[in-house]
Amino acid sequence: MTELSTSALTFEQVRARLLAREETALLDLREEHPFAQEHPLWAANLPLARIEADAQRRIPRLDTVIVLYGEQDGEDLVADAAGRFGALGYTQVHRLEGGLDGWRNAGGELFRDVNVPSKSFGELVEHERHTPSLSAEAVKALIDAKADVVVLDARRFDEYQTMSIPTATSVPGAELVLRVRELAPDPATRVIVNCAGRTRSIIGTQSLVNAGIPNPVTALRNGTIGWKLAGQVLDQGAQKRAPDVVSDAHRAQARADARRVADRAGVRRISLDAIDSLEAPDRTVYRFDVRTPEEYAVAHLPTFASAPGGQLVQETDHHVPVRGARIVLADDDGARAPMTASWLAQMGWDVYVVAAPAADAFSEAGPPFDAAAARPAPNPHRYRRPYEGTDAPPEAMQAYLDWEYGLVAQLARDGTHHFEVI
Repeated sequence: MTELSTSALTFEQVRARLLAREETALLDLREEHPFAQEHPLWAANLPLARIEADAQRRIPRLDTVIVLYGEQDGEDLVADAAGRFGALGYTQVHRLEGGLDGWRNAGGELFRDVNVPSKSFGELVEHERHTPSLSAEAVKALIDAKADVVVLDARRFDEYQTMSIPTATSVPGAELVLRVRELAPDPATRVIVNCAGRTRSIIGTQSLVNAGIPNPVTALRNGTIGWKLAGQVLDQGAQKRAPDVVSDAHRAQARADARRVADRAGVRRISLDAIDSLEAPDRTVYRFDVRTPEEYAVAHLPTFASAPGGQLVQETDHHVPVRGARIVLADDDGARAPMTASWLAQMGWDVYVVAAPAADAFSEAGPPFDAAAARPAPNPHRYRRPYEGTDAPPEAMQAYLDWEYGLVAQLARDGTHHFEVI
């Protein structure tokens, strides 16, 4: 591999770029497990061995400022990675001076786990908006008493199938505002939103609160982790999904609610034929279809990638590793894209929604969605999330919750987040 000569950027220079919202891809070259042990807030994980496969999709502009760091078994990975980026045509490749140790020694904050920008943002939302929640014991008591409640699981469908709250229906995050009235048409019905831990239930619950649905809405505090720590039994293999069909009246109400929230968050609308105007020489533009993978496979807008809205908000560092980039979202209902965009805007992203694309604009189709193929492939270097599966040790689950509780304080110490909760 030909090595590309790279200049160094210091901690102070990278931090200044983040504070100024200048496009920067800070990349950790290690495998996911060591990455999850400690990394800067805005570092994205791109393992050395995945550069050729993933770089052009995740970092589409070849003159993006890229900052690399990472060691494996005592070997610095930057020179090898820089050569790979150079061979792909990237021209602004730098190394982080001193690597991770340099970041730490300069006073930079380091974070554990994965998808940390999204998880820390969720904690800030709850902290500032006091998102309502109920304990696992309280939710079980309501279910056992056959109270007028619906439990909506905001995770991916495959996660829901692995383990779920009894009676729960799968409604992945971006679908909540669009479909909640089909599942809880009576305003007196209590809506309870859960995920595996905290983030997606907080964001899902607050989405419904922000949208102004008339029902009482609460999160299941600490999700399936809290349920298991309370000694309660989870279902496995559940199949309940929100209805595909949404009535015209409910769709119109969801559209109006989502647009109102997006406007409050500062989301802008753009016509499909004006998107190219966003592509200034020094600007990256990501285009995402936030509908379900099944809908995307049937038909989608050309050049738009599939990123279901709930997961886009949950895994922003994976989908959008260039901090400071522009993001354009699309749907075919006028509710899911604006609601998703409202959260990205609050996370400090420059985000746009395609305004009322014509039905015939969804002209490209892909192969049928394969749920099994969409699951992460076995990888010995993958970080095992403490909320995954049914066999996580209780002490690991509790440690994960304790870590999440401390994220707001870490955000304050880091100071580069640009989060503004409405």
